[in-house]
Amino acid sequence: MLNDAFRKKKIVLGVTGCIAAYKACYLTRELKNRGAEVKVVMTPSALQFVAPLSFSTLSGNPVVVSIFPESQQNGTDVTTWHIDTAQWADLILIAPATVNTIAKIAHGFADNALTTLISASRSPVIVAPAADVDMYLNRTTTSNIQRLEELGYYVVYAEEGALASGLSGYGRMADINKIIDSAELVLSGIKKDLNGKKILVTAGPTYEDIDPVRFISNRSSGKMGYELAKAAFLRGANVTLISGPSAEVAYPEIKLSRVRSAKEMRTAVIKELKTNDVLIMAAAVADYRSSGISKRKIKKEDKLASLSLTQTDNILSSIKKGRKMLIGFALETNNAERNAIKKLKEKNLDMIVLNSLGNRKSGFEYDTNKITIFSKSGKKKSYPLQSKFRVANNILTEILKIS
Repeated sequence: MLNDAFRKKKIVLGVTGCIAAYKACYLTRELKNRGAEVKVVMTPSALQFVAPLSFSTLSGNPVVVSIFPESQQNGTDVTTWHIDTAQWADLILIAPATVNTIAKIAHGFADNALTTLISASRSPVIVAPAADVDMYLNRTTTSNIQRLEELGYYVVYAEEGALASGLSGYGRMADINKIIDSAELVLSGIKKDLNGKKILVTAGPTYEDIDPVRFISNRSSGKMGYELAKAAFLRGANVTLISGPSAEVAYPEIKLSRVRSAKEMRTAVIKELKTNDVLIMAAAVADYRSSGISKRKIKKEDKLASLSLTQTDNILSSIKKGRKMLIGFALETNNAERNAIKKLKEKNLDMIVLNSLGNRKSGFEYDTNKITIFSKSGKKKSYPLQSKFRVANNILTEILKIS
């Protein structure tokens, strides 16, 4: 992928002993596919779940399990591998991280290859816990996880769901895609800098019905809005996402409200904005709707010659701003900058994000975007073509600067 944050990065993947260890195989493959070089370090108990050969094959590198060689009777060429590997790594990612390994790292133990490596680490460290619900929610474990965050580790919290024991609850290792997104965030030098912020994001198109079968809409996929919601969550914000019809998937921790029409989206925005600090209006809301909705499908023999349209309510214009921060989007095909700045002023926005259909692989349906940001202070900042996740983080960083 263009400008991928993983390209040529050196990543150590730590694997510990729990049933989620098999998922680390998929994680290894994805990191490699994104352009990273991966070395795997396993704890002895991890061997009970996955063979080192699997990781060696997937990573293309030897796997470390023991601090010391099995036998030194015939001499050894082992050096201070933990120091060398720690200095080699741009990132250390422990996934899954058991409660035992979390406790050891939180209190400085170095009694196996992985914990010894962590004790020598210079790079950022990401920890993705996995455990059964009672183990995960145990006060000692939650205290140790909190301690890791206080020490500067980035924690990708476990999710709620079905567990290997047959129980259901918190403790399932975070989805692979979320761990990858977190790694990209950390490799980009971004931390949880939105803690305490309450952010409302809109995404996707709206559908304005003509009859029970047809509707007016646009080509928006919702990708940009969903990436904004994900990035804001990973940076520590409390996120609410209002989405028009979209195939995109949000993290389970994000409060998701699904709507269909511009009217429904307006109602949802006004309601949710009361408890949020920032509104990022990334949705491509339809400007027009049918003046009347037919209760039956309009047939060819009806010979519909024209369709009467009326404007939808403008959501941003109808909001009482107060102390809320409002961020708008503009998608233009001509006079792009002039039209974006006009929208910025008319709607009393704090910032507007401009993208153009004239840019290759930018805008609707693509995984990439090329944007220019205008703030109400008159500042303009342009970015090259990037992944929408990276674009989302650029937007959030600019919001932080003006908040």
